[in-house]
Amino acid sequence: MKQRQYKSEISGVIHEMATALHEIDVIDKTTMRHFDKSCLTEIEPLDGAAIRAIREREALSQATFAVYLNISKNQVSAWERGTKKPSGTALKLLTIVKNKGIEAIA
Repeated sequence: MKQRQYKSEISGVIHEMATALHEIDVIDKTTMRHFDKSCLTEIEPLDGAAIRAIREREALSQATFAVYLNISKNQVSAWERGTKKPSGTALKLLTIVKNKGIEAIA
């Protein structure tokens, strides 16, 4: 089972209970989607300045930040310059680091 990042500890407990109820068919898929949206860390778009601010707050070089995110240094540079935008898993990781710090993914 993949590890999930929750908004808070209580959100994690609520979501895990809802998941268990969904597995025994007490909660339907629509209700489970509601719990997913309300409990899991929300993904938000980030521009280059925001990504640079996150990296600098964590006192990391582009190369070291890239290692934590499992991407290339050039990718981090492109994001910070605004020539590319993060999406998918990378955007989720950036949002988690923004909200909880680099320790959350280390």
